Amino acid sequence: MRPSLVSSGPGRVLAFGTPSGHKACTVAESARADIIGVVSNRAMNKRFFIGMTMAGYRESCKRAVLAAALLLAAAAGQAEELFNGRDFQGWDLLAGKDMPPEGAFTMLAGGVIASTGQPSGFLATLASYRNYRLHVEWRWPGKPGNGGVLLHISPGPMDRVWPLSLQVQTKHGSAGDLLPMAGYAFAEPPTSAPGAQPVIKAHTAPDSELPAGEWNSADIVSRDGVVEVSVNGVPQNRISHGKPDQGRIGFQLEGAPYELRNVRLEKLD
Repeated sequence: MRPSLVSSGPGRVLAFGTPSGHKACTVAESARADIIGVVSNRAMNKRFFIGMTMAGYRESCKRAVLAAALLLAAAAGQAEELFNGRDFQGWDLLAGKDMPPEGAFTMLAGGVIASTGQPSGFLATLASYRNYRLHVEWRWPGKPGNGGVLLHISPGPMDRVWPLSLQVQTKHGSAGDLLPMAGYAFAEPPTSAPGAQPVIKAHTAPDSELPAGEWNSADIVSRDGVVEVSVNGVPQNRISHGKPDQGRIGFQLEGAPYELRNVRLEKLD
């Protein structure tokens, strides 16, 4: 559908067309209109055209139309779902056994991914990422336990079944802690005692995890070795000069069943 710009005449309703229909706002005078903005949405392969009259177009209406179009394009076009909702294409299970992801994870209705929590190991993307914004939602359907999101998974030494990576802890009672795994390094000192294992940089704000059974969310930003973590909208941790600063993304299996949904990644490069 070709976007269109329509003026109702002296009554002065200005409309711009999109594939979902027309949006309109009232203007005071002049039926003459020019296109002043084009917002592209590559993911949807659509463009949103914003129109205005040269005179009499109220500033508040102009701002509202432009803001709405920008928000629509940004919300719909940037983030990608890491799970396709059908199968585990693009993922690999590393659990010390020759087992496909379906051996430990199941796709449920509504885009939910259920994990048995066993055997010990992790599910990882085949693709690697560097600068990104990652959104993850998880919950404990039964008794809460241990788990984590692994960032920057890279070839190198292993700590038992855990790879060289940075763990964002989702363990009940410790959500938002950061753990350098198998030699991962960052600039900030840990909060765990010297020589203690595992090494931990504890979350900095009061616990923001929700009660067992409710959906939690983690928002993780990785940019040039800096990693910032929020849990349920509360900033909880930050590290800088992380090494490695890129790699695969994964989810741990540590004994307790859990569920995932809305695992989305927005590239920042």
